[in-house]
Amino acid sequence: MVTSDNKTADTEEKIFIGKGEQTAWLTLALANRHGLVTGATGTGKTVSLQVMAEGFARAGVPVFAADIKGDLSGISEIGEAKDFILKRAGEMGLNFQPDQFSTVFWDVFGEQGHPVRATVTEMGPLLLSRMLDLNDVQEGVLNVAFRVADENGLPLLDMKDLRSLLDAIAPAGGKRGPDAEEDEHAEIRKAAQSYGNVSKATIGTIQRQLLVLENQGGTKFFGEPALLLKDFMKTDSDGRGVVNILVADKLMQNPRLYATFLLWMLSELFEELPEAGDLPKPKLVFFFDEAHLLFNDAPKALLDKIEQVVRLIRSKGVGVYFVTQNPIDVPDKVLAQLGNRVQHALRAFTPRDQKAVNAAAQTFRPNPKLDTARVIMELGKGEALVSFLEGGGTPTMVERVMIRPPTARIGPITPEERKAIMGKSPVKGKYDTAVDAESAYEMLQKRVATTAAPAEGQDGGGGGILGQIGSIVGTIFGTNVRRGRLTTGQVIARDVTRSVTNRVVGGIVADLGKSVGGSLGGSVGRALVRGALGGLLRR
Repeated sequence: MVTSDNKTADTEEKIFIGKGEQTAWLTLALANRHGLVTGATGTGKTVSLQVMAEGFARAGVPVFAADIKGDLSGISEIGEAKDFILKRAGEMGLNFQPDQFSTVFWDVFGEQGHPVRATVTEMGPLLLSRMLDLNDVQEGVLNVAFRVADENGLPLLDMKDLRSLLDAIAPAGGKRGPDAEEDEHAEIRKAAQSYGNVSKATIGTIQRQLLVLENQGGTKFFGEPALLLKDFMKTDSDGRGVVNILVADKLMQNPRLYATFLLWMLSELFEELPEAGDLPKPKLVFFFDEAHLLFNDAPKALLDKIEQVVRLIRSKGVGVYFVTQNPIDVPDKVLAQLGNRVQHALRAFTPRDQKAVNAAAQTFRPNPKLDTARVIMELGKGEALVSFLEGGGTPTMVERVMIRPPTARIGPITPEERKAIMGKSPVKGKYDTAVDAESAYEMLQKRVATTAAPAEGQDGGGGGILGQIGSIVGTIFGTNVRRGRLTTGQVIARDVTRSVTNRVVGGIVADLGKSVGGSLGGSVGRALVRGALGGLLRR
């Protein structure tokens, strides 16, 4: 029985979603069994999403939802008692009471919400390959890069870290002979090649795809401070769940980045949260709008990962609700995990459309009183076919209902209202300023600088011990004068000194190693010795 007060229409155990011949309730204890909201554009999916988000928030369940069009932002502002809202509420026995909900806005680009960042390491090679649209060979090389970074203690935080690492493992172009691998990145390059052929062409392709991602704003996503997912799982001072809204209108201009980002969030939740078992209500509910983008052209490895995450994350207390146009947008293995269904109208103007309607109808538990396929095409705006889990987790028979009106504002908020909300945000200042910590890029740059330093000293006109060594080397081997143009004295000096080369050079190397190694540290000292005398000792 629906009660007359808006706040008590939902119970401690259920959320009131809509009413037809029967009342449609979403059981909180079964809400982590996931769900699906489908329907053609303009049929009311966003309103249904808002009604569900409001119900969860009232029950103290934090919510995360992607907002493609900006319409969901109205949940942060007090609702308006408009005539059509009052009429619908009255038909359902509701005494409409306007309401609003604590909201935090997030934005990958940091323009209309707090920045959302992840490190390259957190994203991982599988999801990054998906984001970059890499083939199997390129994904393999990216896996090699991540492995080399791990083994050499090179943190991959942002895009420049990954770029510099790819440069380091790329084969040295054009070099031949014994000097080919002797540079500042020789060890890293050899480590990469030990896992298989890493070609310069493949590295170049990955670098170009990184450039495409950077041009689409991907640079802003990778870095620190990285998002702590516990900041999504908060309640306000009244014990209500905070509604986290990802501003995704600009992000949707790159659908692959959008889909991969949300999948990364799901994966992080799966990895970080402890097992929770069966809870009286979820820890978090996650709404994935435009869900078909996640599955379009996804390789089998990625689909397997999605299925695994959806199947197992419910035991962590997280409910995932996919929002898309048609159930056939979702692979069967994933669709089978979605027990709570809301189906808005679909239109069938072609045989292909009719096939899609029939497929949607077959995803429901039949109701003898309804021709489900026919009703899907007859539904008006705000109407839906619903089936929620009950009892032991079995779905109810499909019912035709009118979705209850939201209590918060329907539609977008103004920029001024958004600014005021962000000014009072519980995470204000925590993510707003990027931090560029020392990571792979800086570490690899230091290797280059360390190797280049001796050469600069040698070219400096003979100053210091390195200059003296250069002078000795020039005298011994005649590197400063072409063969055939030595003076008699130089020829005699050359012949005499060649007989004691090993002892002289050996003594210099030993003394230099001790002197430099003692003052600058053993590893740096050895690097300087290799830079100054590496070529000499090889010859």
